[in-house]
Amino acid sequence: MDLLYFVILISSLIFVHELGHFAVAKAFGVKVITFSLGFGPKILRLRGRETEYCVSLLPLGGYVKMLEVSKSDIVLPEDKNRTFESLPVYKRVLIVLAGPLMNLVFPVLLYFSVFVTDGPFLPPTVGVVLPNHPAHGKLFPGDRIMAVDGHDIGTFDELKRIVGKSAGKPIRFKVFRDNKHIEVEVTAEETVERRELDIVERVGTVGIQPSAPAAVVGIDNPESPAYRAGLRTFDVVTHVAGQPVRRFMDLERAIEENRGETAPVSYQRPIILDGALGGLADIAVYEAGVVALTPDPAGVDLKTRTGLELADLYAAVVPEDSYLHKAGLRPGDKLLKLDDEPVPAWSTFRERVLSAPDRPHRIGYWAARDGRERSGTFQMRREDFTDEHGQTFARYVLRVQHWIPLAPEERVEHPTPLRYALAKAVEETVEVTRFVLVSMVRLVQGRVSLKSLSGPITIYEVAGQEGRKGPDFFIWVMALISINLGLLNLLPIPVLDGGHLMFFALEGIMRRPLPLRVREVLHIVGMAILFGLMALAFKNDVERRWDVIVTHVREIIG
Repeated sequence: MDLLYFVILISSLIFVHELGHFAVAKAFGVKVITFSLGFGPKILRLRGRETEYCVSLLPLGGYVKMLEVSKSDIVLPEDKNRTFESLPVYKRVLIVLAGPLMNLVFPVLLYFSVFVTDGPFLPPTVGVVLPNHPAHGKLFPGDRIMAVDGHDIGTFDELKRIVGKSAGKPIRFKVFRDNKHIEVEVTAEETVERRELDIVERVGTVGIQPSAPAAVVGIDNPESPAYRAGLRTFDVVTHVAGQPVRRFMDLERAIEENRGETAPVSYQRPIILDGALGGLADIAVYEAGVVALTPDPAGVDLKTRTGLELADLYAAVVPEDSYLHKAGLRPGDKLLKLDDEPVPAWSTFRERVLSAPDRPHRIGYWAARDGRERSGTFQMRREDFTDEHGQTFARYVLRVQHWIPLAPEERVEHPTPLRYALAKAVEETVEVTRFVLVSMVRLVQGRVSLKSLSGPITIYEVAGQEGRKGPDFFIWVMALISINLGLLNLLPIPVLDGGHLMFFALEGIMRRPLPLRVREVLHIVGMAILFGLMALAFKNDVERRWDVIVTHVREIIG
């Protein structure tokens, strides 16, 4: 089965590549003698009016043989204007360029076939507004974004893509809030994202997230009505006075309507199972309960009336060997300050720490174990790692987590699925093409190891692995390899399409073709380079699998 996937993958990409050369050559009136998938002995032939279509034994390649003035081709008088050489340089360039370009355009169709089945999507509803970001105080949880800069949108994905392209620019949002439409203007801030291969992306953000947090509560006052009633930090409130509570904002509204009457509050409490599955996993189960809560009518919000707040700032996981555990932080403690500055949200804590990871930080927190404020000092540990491309990076990991599950959102279908799929396919193709180009540049610079080159063995394995996962996975790997094939063919190496383009460029400069002998020598050099790269890729493939090969040989020998 793996062999079948491999043949389908390689044959499809070769066919697309050669079809590009063939179609443009035909369009310019060039006589095409042979269109072949594969090299070597021909196992299938079909004779057309003037072109022989065939499938050859070796699938790793293909060719389109056009009528050329050479020692092997006999050019009849009526065909003298149908040879490849008879065309102007720009037409020959287009014929040669058509193959690689087809490999770069084909992924758009592949990605389109995947994205057109996407969905349903998250609606363009604001779930969380991050403090100290442009949207803070302008957009609010529950706002439904109807349009951005006058363009109607139907999903949060559309909203994110538009904002991402608008760094530093004012954005007009049409918002549905409190049963009416209002206009809100927010200027997107620029954030820098560092990706693999030192690729730097500048992305616009306004500080909103989809999906509202569930009603997970935190309590930092043992004298509060909620604590006395029996509620504890990380309880998930599900009902208030018989009314279902799905989001934390639902809990706020339910208590806001209460005028001090005692109401039954249903909750689910996560109970951690120590040593679950023999210590292989951390598992918690919910324990259901009901308490009678009497809010303080003198309070002005949920916190002052009940003592309840969103558990956003409460640490849920603090590994015992972590630097924050050594600073005194424990599960259930509430973050209050970082470097003597108040911390309004967990996201703010992460941003501040990760913006200066290589220096000590002072943390202030409320300790659940004794109900008082404490402080400590910590510094993130630097970890150096080498990625699959051979580049070494330093990273810092924040080994503390909070626990805020998101309330499930009712998903929506995209209003214009075809337009979405085409735009997404083009974006993905451009992004992957850019990544492959940067990889090639890093390889030339020596910043990516030559050991990262892969050959047919790796392609064979990946084709089989992704093919067994399903059509979408197979299409994704086909698109990636198609882009690699297109860009590889554009390299200025004789025998590749890029080498021919280089000859044409020299011909345009010199006003005459390169001498045949020079071209022959350069072709030999190009073949040597190509075979060298193939040998290196094959060597890397074998070395990556050497341990497996040795194991299999030992098993066979017994």
